[in-house]
Amino acid sequence: MDILHLPFQHLYVHVPFCTRRCSYCDFSIAIRKQVPAEDFVATIQAELKQGGPLESLETVYLGGGTPSLLPPESIRTILFDVLHSTSSLDAVEVTLEANPENVTANAARAWRAAGVNRVSLGAQSFDDRVLEWMHRTHDAAQIARAVKHLRDAGVDNISLDLIFALPESLERDWDRDLDLGVALAPSHLSLYGLTVEPRTPLDRWISRGAIQAPSDDRYADEYLRAHERLSAAGYEFYEVSNAARDGRRSRHNSAYWSGRPYLGVGPAAHSFDGRTRRWNYAAWEAYRSVIAAGESPIDSREELTGEQRQLERLYLGLRTVEGIASSDLARPLPPSSALFAQGWLLTDGARLRCTPSGWLRLDSLVAALTGNLTTS
Repeated sequence: MDILHLPFQHLYVHVPFCTRRCSYCDFSIAIRKQVPAEDFVATIQAELKQGGPLESLETVYLGGGTPSLLPPESIRTILFDVLHSTSSLDAVEVTLEANPENVTANAARAWRAAGVNRVSLGAQSFDDRVLEWMHRTHDAAQIARAVKHLRDAGVDNISLDLIFALPESLERDWDRDLDLGVALAPSHLSLYGLTVEPRTPLDRWISRGAIQAPSDDRYADEYLRAHERLSAAGYEFYEVSNAARDGRRSRHNSAYWSGRPYLGVGPAAHSFDGRTRRWNYAAWEAYRSVIAAGESPIDSREELTGEQRQLERLYLGLRTVEGIASSDLARPLPPSSALFAQGWLLTDGARLRCTPSGWLRLDSLVAALTGNLTTS
């Protein structure tokens, strides 16, 4: 059976448009002063028709790019097409990624009326100097205003994105950013360590010596301080980069980490049915052109072997606070194992979990455990 005709409960819609590229970004985006909203919606509708009807959706996630650049009526059209009504939207987690400068009182009310009940806000920092260096198009004051507009509109499930481990020369105060983030009382925070991706502005700055790459020690120190600060404020890190209050985990992203099937539409969007992963053409114009010609937007696909699926379960499981079942290992780790002695792994006998220090070494831990997986 083709992947597009399987029942999916989780839908991702990639909206590629941005007004400028952030200094660290290597995502598939399309820089546009004017967003071709009508063309985009028509193209998404056409791809959804190719895949057949979606049933019993549990989550919808509009990511990007900058989905909040779309006019609210475009967002409403997309959501109505996939959910068929707005009468029971609160049973579905509907997330919209938004930049703070796009969140006006009117936009927030329109998003809520369209069915959006969760917003992931790209705050990144509360330091205006840092935001300018990142090429962000908002200032710190707009973050708090955006949160207020969303709550006034009835969207109380708000996630804040923050980036840590910035170059030392920026003199960014990470503790201050954490305190200001917590003070806004979001239900969820996503913390991402800065990585230097090829062909980004950041990569070019480092290559010519204009700025130094952040050190591993700085990365580890800020990551562990975030764990301490957020845990003390009532947040639980339920995944390596994500912390939430009770009941406010991201249901959509949790589906990815648990290996459940998901459908992605839009340029560069990925889909997975448990065995096969496929992805669309990345460039907006290439994606739009093949859809307009009535052709499939799938650029490539891969069938995972049993060994690859097993390795993926190990990696995704250790990313989460639930960890992996001890029975997933062919041989139990002895209590004397260095992985326990170093404080990187914990076990209650039934399950094996990473500590925060272990999450910092996730790739190494997965490599160390790979040869000890069961063959079932």
